[in-house]
Amino acid sequence: MELTATPTRRTGKRDTDGMAVASFVLGLLGLLVLNLFLGPIAIVLASVALWRGTKRPGRAILGLTLGVADLIVLVTLMQADNTVSWSF
Repeated sequence: MELTATPTRRTGKRDTDGMAVASFVLGLLGLLVLNLFLGPIAIVLASVALWRGTKRPGRAILGLTLGVADLIVLVTLMQADNTVSWSF
């Protein structure tokens, strides 16, 4: 009994679409919490999804933009508070 996927099954494109959506969600969450960690992860996922040719390039580009925005927000708030973390 063989438990591997058949060669005709295309899971790679579905994986890249998932990466595009995940980058968007992580980038959006990163604006609120843990932007130091979620921003770079969103950038990497979006870059890989675009490089592999996702069917959702708009979502991946938005995730990339939000990941960069996470880091910009972090740097801005660090400059305002003169600390590595920020609070409300």
